[in-house]
Amino acid sequence: MPFRRRVPARPHPTVSVVVPVYDVAAYVEDCLTSIARQPVDDHEVIVVDDGSPDRSVEVVERLMRRDGRIRLLRQANAGLGAARNAGVAEATGTYLAFVDSDDVLPPDAWGAMLASLERTGSDLAVGTAERDDGIRRWTTPLMRRNHEVARPGIDVAQQPLILADVFAWNKLYRRSFWSGAGLSFPEGTRYEDQPALTRAFLAASSFDVLTETVYRWAVREDRSSITQKRHETADLVDRLETKRDSARVVRERAGDEVVRVFFAEVLPVDLWEYFRAVPGCDADYWSLLVAGVRELWNDRTLPFEETAVPPQQRLMGWFVAQDRRADLESLLAWIDANRPLPFEGGELAHPWRAEAGLPPLPGGQ
Repeated sequence: MPFRRRVPARPHPTVSVVVPVYDVAAYVEDCLTSIARQPVDDHEVIVVDDGSPDRSVEVVERLMRRDGRIRLLRQANAGLGAARNAGVAEATGTYLAFVDSDDVLPPDAWGAMLASLERTGSDLAVGTAERDDGIRRWTTPLMRRNHEVARPGIDVAQQPLILADVFAWNKLYRRSFWSGAGLSFPEGTRYEDQPALTRAFLAASSFDVLTETVYRWAVREDRSSITQKRHETADLVDRLETKRDSARVVRERAGDEVVRVFFAEVLPVDLWEYFRAVPGCDADYWSLLVAGVRELWNDRTLPFEETAVPPQQRLMGWFVAQDRRADLESLLAWIDANRPLPFEGGELAHPWRAEAGLPPLPGGQ
């Protein structure tokens, strides 16, 4: 279907969509076309050029001539958080949405969320997202758990695990809620979604959880994605800082059960990627990882080995907390050789026996 000519959006459209653009000339047309095709015709698209070094802006300007609903803001490169904040400041719609410029929307991304918000009066709605590598589409385990059933008009105390759904783009927000709660994305750091979305869920009087797929998240093989750079020390610095920030807000604003779920099931879910990056890392990376795990998981919260991540990840985290790099690297080599971790009575057997100083791992296998 060609990109059809559209008239400009009304002064107060139903949905304002913020699309940051940086080095995405190969993808941005598909992204904007998927937005243009949404059944909710009354929307505006605020594209924020974050100092893109490629031809992305040329593509956007060509599409702007065909669709008057697209607006272009330009700024020196300041990062995703700053670009999103700039777009939000220009948004005039009743509702606010975010789309990353290398992703696409399914055929009706907003319909179910809009209908739900109109029924409930909630502050935001959240649907499920699919990952897409060009060959297959799938939903991650935590995303499936959070969206197994529709739950309109709930709060964080009723579904603490929703704090794991820290993506800006599979949600629709009331613009008045976003502004009234003083929400924004951290600037100058990666992983800006988690602090912003943690605050959004905790600030919401209620939100609607939907089962519908509302977003398609592209998996790139060119290693351009932030999430493919776990081995870089700068990446680890940013990740730990966003975890500290989110943990601080949860401890300040949430009840005991929400705090427990957050430290046990939400905060540790992606640490295994940094544990896996240890072989070959430098001493600064290792020291930073050890300090971060000890700071966030300890006697005041819970030790990492008592989190709810899979047993081999708990073991990795325990070795990090104990500053046992050689043992972690041996464990990773064992796993990479496709040898399952042997358990006896809920404890690891040879060669990872409890006699070596390893505590029992809760939950056994």
